[in-house]
Amino acid sequence: MEDEGSTTAPVVTAAQIARLAGVTRAAVANWRRRHDDFPAPISGTAAGPLFALTEIETWLAGQRKGRGVSQEVALWQALRAAYSDDMTAALVDVGTHMTGEGAKTLQEPISEAVDRLAAERTAPQLFEDLLSRFLTSAGRSGAQAVSSPRLVRAFAHFAGPFTEAAGLVYDPACGAGSLLLSMAGSDATEVVGQELNPGLLRLTRLRSQLKGGPVAHLKVGDSLRDDRNPDLRAQLVVCEPPLGQTDWGREELLLDARWELGAPPRAEGDLAWLQHCYFHTAPGGRTLIALAPSAAYRKSGRRIRAELVHRGALTSVVALPPGLATSHNLPLLLWELRRPATPGEEARSVRMIDLTANDPDGPLDPSPDQIADVPLIDLIRAEVDLTPSAYVTAAQPDYPTEYANLRATLEQQLCELAKLLPTLPPGPGAGALDEITPVGVGDLVQAGLVRTTEDGEATSESVQLDTDYLRGFLRSASNARRNTSSTGTHRSDLRGAQLPQMDIEQQRQYGAAFRDLGEFERRLKELARMGDQAASLAYDGLTNGALAPAAAAHTVTTDSATREGAE
Repeated sequence: MEDEGSTTAPVVTAAQIARLAGVTRAAVANWRRRHDDFPAPISGTAAGPLFALTEIETWLAGQRKGRGVSQEVALWQALRAAYSDDMTAALVDVGTHMTGEGAKTLQEPISEAVDRLAAERTAPQLFEDLLSRFLTSAGRSGAQAVSSPRLVRAFAHFAGPFTEAAGLVYDPACGAGSLLLSMAGSDATEVVGQELNPGLLRLTRLRSQLKGGPVAHLKVGDSLRDDRNPDLRAQLVVCEPPLGQTDWGREELLLDARWELGAPPRAEGDLAWLQHCYFHTAPGGRTLIALAPSAAYRKSGRRIRAELVHRGALTSVVALPPGLATSHNLPLLLWELRRPATPGEEARSVRMIDLTANDPDGPLDPSPDQIADVPLIDLIRAEVDLTPSAYVTAAQPDYPTEYANLRATLEQQLCELAKLLPTLPPGPGAGALDEITPVGVGDLVQAGLVRTTEDGEATSESVQLDTDYLRGFLRSASNARRNTSSTGTHRSDLRGAQLPQMDIEQQRQYGAAFRDLGEFERRLKELARMGDQAASLAYDGLTNGALAPAAAAHTVTTDSATREGAE
């Protein structure tokens, strides 16, 4: 990484040049051998040379290679070249540049690129787009401490709209502010957060400034060991605490006033965070906290769970689908607590919801067979197990009928599927379309000939441009490479894509083939879903006795008939 304020030009590797140009590394090696004017390395080693990014971009433009590369990808690569793996610092410098506060630390070529993109899509949107790239770079520079978009969506769904007239929202482990800022909405009058990582906290502050709305009051520190807001009571507390924390300061905090439900054992860092959140919940307010499944059943935490249930403070536990956390694929439990405002408001039952079989990107509304309202007396057992699956019993399907119907439908759909795959004769040769002068989709967007629909699809606004032809070529391998950063992060960006120029009749021919392929893909995904359902139904039915292998079923039937005849 360059020193702050350095004006040294950003550098790129051969692999990054290949991504910029949408070619392989072998092609870059060929350019270096065949073109005397290819820029010479300015640093690095013989095995890993480094090139000046500006020189490479100039050379590519002169050769018409890599034309139309996504400006966002180019900016991200320049940031990666300048900051290496410290992308938290990179985003802080970008955000500081956008807000105009603090010292100017961005290198001039990067700051110019930021200004260009911010003018196209607004500064808040650009910052969120770059932050999204950061979040998808799993395991890099604190990304593991940032709530995933999937988890934020789950919190928002089960929290519902925040409509408190004088509401305060608090997150004691706010990371980059994803949960805190998304929960606050426009009705919160105060937003408070605390975070151990100062870099992530600066990202939260910048996001809050760019987004507008309530001013975020943010403090650095460990919320358990150094609670910077001891008198705070919030209408809504949200938290995704560190996973499996055992060194949370139990010895020094043993007599802390926050342990209303009992002092947490050393292994129960999750329940320490839960009590911290509940302590900061105002009467009538709520806490939503995402915890590992083990917090619901570990023997060491049963007394705290029992007290939580006994006081009527726990209102629901939701077992979320796997894949909602950033740093692991374990399922999470979303606990909802409510502090009674007056006697008699205590919960009389706990709603258990089991969504573990659901698609993490699908609907989060539970079906009736995924819900169980459990009386408190049924929860206070030996282990006080609060795992939803221990109480939610799915309705048993009619295995023979459902399996027979699924099998018949699959057989019919498979016969029709082959007809959907278009017959495609040999073309002029791989790479032949690359010789046709391309047109940049960014130019078409600017001219008003292409627009993006609400669901993110590109559509033609001209009778001289076929929509299916456009969408098909946007999926080409070369366009995908243009939108893939040096970290492997892909983001759709129409501005960097290219189309081969063709007359409208040729476009329609390609468009028809792309339409057939699209329908083939759609039906294939539906068949895969039905196939998974049929296989699951068959496994369950065979192992619980509702279904039997054909030969076994025949044997059972024959034996029954023999017994009836003997009688």
